[in-house]
Amino acid sequence: MSENTPLVLRERHGRVGLLRLNNPKAYNALSPALLRELMDGLAAWDADEAVGAIVITGTERVFAAGADIKAMSQASAVDMLLSGYVDLFDRLRQVHKPVIAAVAGWALGGGFELAMACDIIVAAENARFGQPEINLGVIPGAGGTQRLTRTVGKYLAMEMVLNDRRLTAEEAARFGLVNRVVPTEQYLDEALKLAQAIAERAPVAVRLGKEAVNYALESTLSAGLAYERRLFYLLFATEDQREGMDAFLNKRSPAWKGR
Repeated sequence: MSENTPLVLRERHGRVGLLRLNNPKAYNALSPALLRELMDGLAAWDADEAVGAIVITGTERVFAAGADIKAMSQASAVDMLLSGYVDLFDRLRQVHKPVIAAVAGWALGGGFELAMACDIIVAAENARFGQPEINLGVIPGAGGTQRLTRTVGKYLAMEMVLNDRRLTAEEAARFGLVNRVVPTEQYLDEALKLAQAIAERAPVAVRLGKEAVNYALESTLSAGLAYERRLFYLLFATEDQREGMDAFLNKRSPAWKGR
């Protein structure tokens, strides 16, 4: 792969922005350069009014097999702190539009953390998930211990983090880590179809709905209920609320304005 070859490919599919990790010879290892291109791509699609949802994918063999170990093997604690490498993952939390991970093959370490940082995960039958950092003498550092535990609970998270237990796609679905499992040859089409369906809904309501669900993971129930209620009331100031309710009452399809 030449130095000028993009590490992340961008494609438009209707109202869906697709970001395809493009370093297969390194198993889509999440190097700082690849992560920066990915986060720049997310920001670009997020700012594009013609895009309503975003999909991140890799290849049928590998989503992303972890961090770039070669790049960090000789790093000191201060080197890692100052590099801002892990901080790059935080840019994903700033994306307002729904982000779907379309995962086939290996999603390990940072690749699994990247998928869990998305809003929805569509998994191919051949997908495999794990946090193998313990084999390198470290632990997950980009949200793995936190998001995994919140999803599957303490005991399974402990086994995955402490003893490199890996999950098949079906196991991940059973434990609530993925939304659906589909045949490998259909996984990307299924993710794009789902993203397109979301992108056709009321944009402001989609944005605030995402905010409300994410807030539920970081707040008490009482604080979450109050936050949800404020967002609900706020939507009555939008043209889309009036359009949606008028369309329902008059048995027609709504024409969303996004305001």
